[in-house]
Amino acid sequence: MTWSKFKNQPQATSSKRQATGWLVTCGLWLVACCFLTGCGAYSFNGTNIDPAVRTISIATIQNNSPSGPAFLTQRFTEDLKDYFQRNTNLKLVPRDGDLQFDGNIVAYDFAPASIQQVNGVSQAGSNRLTIQVKMRFTNTKDDKQSFEQVFQNFDDYAANRNISTINNDPTAVRTTTDKIITDIFNKSVANW
Repeated sequence: MTWSKFKNQPQATSSKRQATGWLVTCGLWLVACCFLTGCGAYSFNGTNIDPAVRTISIATIQNNSPSGPAFLTQRFTEDLKDYFQRNTNLKLVPRDGDLQFDGNIVAYDFAPASIQQVNGVSQAGSNRLTIQVKMRFTNTKDDKQSFEQVFQNFDDYAANRNISTINNDPTAVRTTTDKIITDIFNKSVANW
């Protein structure tokens, strides 16, 4: 029987077989990893960036909304740059990148989100901050991926919080802008 033949083989041959099996497994993993990351088109962070794309430029995102706080221009622009630097290997350049972003904040609205009756008087049950950003994305390597789009997101706050307390809270506005930045990232390089 062939089974007993393998069973009675010396220990060294069995160890050799195990080592060979381990090397084959590691080799297959290495080839798979090289294939997935070496071609540059796919990565484990969900991006789909052509290997020819190496640079990114992000112009200052101006705040053109009538009620947006003064800090919004700089914070949004820097957060957008940081997000792309953390999640891609693209080099940030001042202008003329392979991928180019420019745009402006077109709306910064704070309004009641729900109305409730308290002692027969209508008042806000919660307030909603809505931010809209018009973004132009240019992919100089593949113009079919370029777009111009308005991205919008919002967060609701308790009725006792007014716009001043929201603007003075360092995390409140950033919660909304982070969602918009994620949407911009997904639309431009993750192809979602």
